[in-house]
Amino acid sequence: MALRLATNRVAAAAAAAASRGRLIAPLQTQTRAASSLVVSSSKRPRNATAPTTSAASASSPCASFASPSPLGDHLRQRRAHNATLSKDGKVPAPPMVYISGEEMTRYASELIVDQWIRPYFDTSAWETFDLSCKSRDETDDKVLTDAVEAGARIGAIFKEPTITPSALQVKAFGLSKAFGSPNGAMRRGWNGITISRDTIHIEGIELGYKNPVLFERHAVGGEYGAGWNEVGKGTLLTTYLPADGTAPFVVDKRDLTDDHNVCVVYHNPYDNVEDLAHLFFKRCLEANVTPYIVTKKTVFKWQEGFWATMKRIFDADYKEQFVDAGLMDKCGGGLKHLISDAATMQLIRWTDGGFGMAAHNYDGDMLTDQIAQVHRSPGFITSNLVGRADDGRIIKEFEASHGTVSDLWADHLAGRETSLNPLGMVEAMIGAMRHAAFLQVESNPDDVAAKDVKAKVDNYTDTLRLAMHNTFRYGQGTRDMSGPGGYTTEDFVAKVAWRLDRYLAAQEEEAPPPTLEEPDRMYRRNHDVDHTTLRELFDKYDRKNAGSLDYNDFARMLSKMGVAPVRETSEKEPDV
Repeated sequence: MALRLATNRVAAAAAAAASRGRLIAPLQTQTRAASSLVVSSSKRPRNATAPTTSAASASSPCASFASPSPLGDHLRQRRAHNATLSKDGKVPAPPMVYISGEEMTRYASELIVDQWIRPYFDTSAWETFDLSCKSRDETDDKVLTDAVEAGARIGAIFKEPTITPSALQVKAFGLSKAFGSPNGAMRRGWNGITISRDTIHIEGIELGYKNPVLFERHAVGGEYGAGWNEVGKGTLLTTYLPADGTAPFVVDKRDLTDDHNVCVVYHNPYDNVEDLAHLFFKRCLEANVTPYIVTKKTVFKWQEGFWATMKRIFDADYKEQFVDAGLMDKCGGGLKHLISDAATMQLIRWTDGGFGMAAHNYDGDMLTDQIAQVHRSPGFITSNLVGRADDGRIIKEFEASHGTVSDLWADHLAGRETSLNPLGMVEAMIGAMRHAAFLQVESNPDDVAAKDVKAKVDNYTDTLRLAMHNTFRYGQGTRDMSGPGGYTTEDFVAKVAWRLDRYLAAQEEEAPPPTLEEPDRMYRRNHDVDHTTLRELFDKYDRKNAGSLDYNDFARMLSKMGVAPVRETSEKEPDV
């Protein structure tokens, strides 16, 4: 969505700053190396000249870098008044579940919420849950149960990265036991359909894929919910007992001849694949990308049902739209199936992007990890669990695709500088806040206040994304993007906060726009009133030649013309 928020006043100020070759940046003045994005080894103060492409900076080593205008390429006008935000009056943030995690990502999230969100939003309606290992241990995992219940009830969830403790971590953290991953409980509790993982793009910075790549990973089934055991020689019998009471039958029987075997049993529930298909194809259409379905059905025959359902939904409901959009030209006009081996190779080759894939749970996990590496790192991939509440509402949980970043946490605890890129976490926060606002309007469609809050949330998140992206584009990013001279975790958060404040301040109006009367009809193109005759009529009733009519003259004129309003009279009661 194009963000339009700059006024002529702000644009003029920005242009003036650009002509001087600088942008004021109120952070500490210790020196930093120029951004590695622009390949420079020169030193400059952190609050000094930002790279520009103006004639004044043509000799700069940054001149070849496509720098944005100070307020972005699409900043042309103020937002609608009901969408603007100010620190003078906080917006009541819609109800949302906030799940906190561990280590470096928890620390960075606290900085972001405190400096970016709470200055503008009252977050008292958020329900927060501490899913750290210590909290899970102290509550015997009741905190996880409570978080899942709240997520099902509210429908919008933000989750920080959490730790699934290893045996060594159980001992190091002093835990009573090794707690499992919370993800399985969440996917079951929220009737998980799919995990959407998409590439994150920053306009003006080339990453791995040039255009968006979308992925739908079936959220349930497969190896993740498997039952297993180690056994010796014998016979393994898998028997199905129908719920309708009909006769049971053997699904699989095999003789085990080794002394050491691991037996694994899992299933793929397919009832929600239709929902997954609709979500996937709608998203591909919105993003203007070509869809592909990935399985290993040539060998794993049980995966045929996944492909068959996806193709049936596509052919019945979406094929014509994709063909009309020209998105199937490379696929012979129809939905294409990719063997998972081939998909692995294509992810490396198709760096232009512009495609989407849907796959089973395990394949989706592996393939999206590969997408993350091609696109730079897991920090540049979104992760969004989509489920459905019992009443039909869509539940969405948003998180980053990476972990808690333990190495940076160790540095932080040791007092060393860190530089964490929070891009993936911020995209998750944006997604959760927007979905919370959507659900609030969906449940109260006639509530004007809810619509106003949604407008403010949408505006705020658009502006936050722009402020963060432009901070990277100015070479003021974290060190994974800007090299050794990049900003620390704390300085990057502060810099984005400064830019966000400027952008939001540029949208403020001193008062709501006035309510105007109907514009004069003489401005209409087909205005054809005979003013000569009209003047004669006016003069006829202007008996005092005053150039105006008093009430009596006005009433006489309307009565004579037969257009004076008359009193309503009740019908006479019948004489019976």
